[in-house]
Amino acid sequence: MSKLALVTGATSGIGKAFAERLAADGYDLIIVGRNKDRLEEFAATHTDAKVRTVAADLSTDIGVDTVAEICAGEPLTMLVNNAGVAHYMPLAELPADKARELVHVKVVAPTMLTRAAVAGMQERGEGKIINVAGMIAFSGPADKSVMPRRAVYAGSLAHLVAMSQTLSAELEDTGVQVQVLCPGVVATEFHTRQGLDMSVVPRMSAEDVVTAGLRGLELGEVVCAPGVEDTGLLDAVFQADLAAFGGQSPELASRYRAN
Repeated sequence: MSKLALVTGATSGIGKAFAERLAADGYDLIIVGRNKDRLEEFAATHTDAKVRTVAADLSTDIGVDTVAEICAGEPLTMLVNNAGVAHYMPLAELPADKARELVHVKVVAPTMLTRAAVAGMQERGEGKIINVAGMIAFSGPADKSVMPRRAVYAGSLAHLVAMSQTLSAELEDTGVQVQVLCPGVVATEFHTRQGLDMSVVPRMSAEDVVTAGLRGLELGEVVCAPGVEDTGLLDAVFQADLAAFGGQSPELASRYRAN
C-alpha cells in the first residue's frame, strides 16, 4: 500500500522541504498552499511522485473546511501541519484581521485538520502527525527585554505543544504518533515576509529541520527540538509542568489568604 502525506504550507521553507523529502522517500503527496502557481511548479518538477495540489487559504473557514474534508476522506499516512504566519507585533498594535489570521492558521487549522485525520488513522492502526511550532513556544516566561513583541504568536505555538503532548497520550497504543516540531530560527522566507532582516543571525536549514523531525519520529519523541543538544533541558521543563499541575489543591494557597 502506498504512503500518502498531506503537507500544509508546502510552497516554501519547512513545508516545501518536507514535501521534497517525503516525495524522495516514496510518499504520494497532497500539498496545500495559498500560491497555486508554486504548487503546480512543485508538482511539475516532482514527477516521480504522485502529487495532488490544493490551493487553500487556511486563514479562512472555507480553506480549513476544504482541507479538513480531504484529511477525513483520504487514507493519510502522515499529516504535516506546517502552514504559518508570524505578525510579530505588540498585542495592542496588532490589527484585528492579522490576529485572527494568525490564530486561524496556527491554532484553528492544525486543530481541525488533526481532528479530521486522526479517526481514520486510528481505524487503520497507523499514522503520523507532525505539528510545526517553534522554540518560541517556550519563551513565555521571558522578560520585556526580549524582542520582537509576539504574544499571540508565542501563544499559538504553545497551544501546538500542549495539544500535541496531550493528544499523543490519548493515542498511546493506537499506532498513531504525534510530534510537535520546535525549531529555532530557520533560513526561510518566513521572517522576510514580516519585514525582518535575519541575515546576520545564525539559522538552521529547513532540510535539517525535516531531518530532525523524521528522525525524532523514529526515536519516539513527542517534542522534537532540532537545535537543542541537551534533551535534559526539555525533560526539566516537562517535569516542572507536571509538578505544578500535581501541586494543586482544593484549598486556597496561603499567600492568597488575608493576614
